[in-house]
Amino acid sequence: MLETITLQEFEQLHVEKQSYMQSPEMASLLEKRGYTVEFLAYKENNRILVATMLQSMPMTGGLHMEITLGPLVFDASGLKIFYQELQNYAKQKGALELLVFPDASYQDYDSNGQPTGPQNTLELDLLQDLGFQFQGFQTGYTASAPNWVYLKDLTGLDQKSLLNSFTKNGKALVKKANTFGIKLRPLSRAELSLFKEVTEATSSRRDFSDKDLAYYEAFFDSFGQRAEFMAAFLNFQEYTQEIQKGHQALAQKIAKLEERPPSTKRDNQLREFNAQLETFQVRLTEAKDLVAKYGDEDVLLAASLFLYMPEEAVYLFSGSYPEFNKFYAPALLQEYVMKEAMKRDIRHYNLLGIMGEFDGSDGVLRFKQNFNGSISQKVGTFTYFPSPLKAKLLRGLKKIIGR
Repeated sequence: MLETITLQEFEQLHVEKQSYMQSPEMASLLEKRGYTVEFLAYKENNRILVATMLQSMPMTGGLHMEITLGPLVFDASGLKIFYQELQNYAKQKGALELLVFPDASYQDYDSNGQPTGPQNTLELDLLQDLGFQFQGFQTGYTASAPNWVYLKDLTGLDQKSLLNSFTKNGKALVKKANTFGIKLRPLSRAELSLFKEVTEATSSRRDFSDKDLAYYEAFFDSFGQRAEFMAAFLNFQEYTQEIQKGHQALAQKIAKLEERPPSTKRDNQLREFNAQLETFQVRLTEAKDLVAKYGDEDVLLAASLFLYMPEEAVYLFSGSYPEFNKFYAPALLQEYVMKEAMKRDIRHYNLLGIMGEFDGSDGVLRFKQNFNGSISQKVGTFTYFPSPLKAKLLRGLKKIIGR
């Protein structure tokens, strides 16, 4: 039989790479959003084998119950009985549907989508044998937990060697971004409207759903020091001054070179420096246009929500303005979170969702591949209907009335 445990008891439980979705902070957030949250455990000889955070919400005809990226498994021998007892619990509580999205990998892949290990069918087989309906292996982006995630292992890396662990393109992006004078700082709660504005602009451009401002405020309150709404700003007046300094320094180098006797080495350097000078001139023209538009103020380029959980850092939400793409601020934010994770002795970085399509069509994947990680395909979503006939009748009714 499942036992109810307290929040404090649940808080003491830890497994490797435990998801933020199974955390006291997420419980707090869900309760603020109207969910009922319970902590359940299956024990043998007073030892917890399996535990979970279960969330529920009223729906037409009963309750919707859900376990997202759980349960926490301390001894796999208890999984079968745990799920059987969970089904009984759902019936007793009058649930219309019980949804389970285990935090289990079905298969691991390299950064390019090539399998690196065997398929793990343990929970897939178990849940189907127990009468859960498997929703199938899916690609694309989903509203709930992602079916495909991109991961970066920070083990063996430090502040200096991190950059060299990126791909050639990733290194170039970060190096370039570090030359612009971009300032990174966390947003305060009062500034979360800035975060909402940039994520909303990004979601409308990329056609995915955004959260409302109240959600981000509730997230800020629930996760506290574990959450950073990190933003990248640039002052274009200061940026222009730095370009002018660089331009002048390069012009002086060219003038000195021109004083030297002609040689192949000198002529090659002159060609290289003159090409750089042209780039400076283009950047200066662009910078002056940006100063005319934005003046002497720090302008938001991009922002990301990062979590620092005991077992992993997580890249949750983000947004950027296309007008400022040439400054590569999102790459700089990624370098920042990985360095910060290592400072906090966190060695797993979860960049979350990708589509699971490896034909070049997934721009989010292309961005994340710059950081040279790996890919995990989750086992997916399973649904159990405690009263299948009732659920079927309600689905039919909804179809008839067009809801």
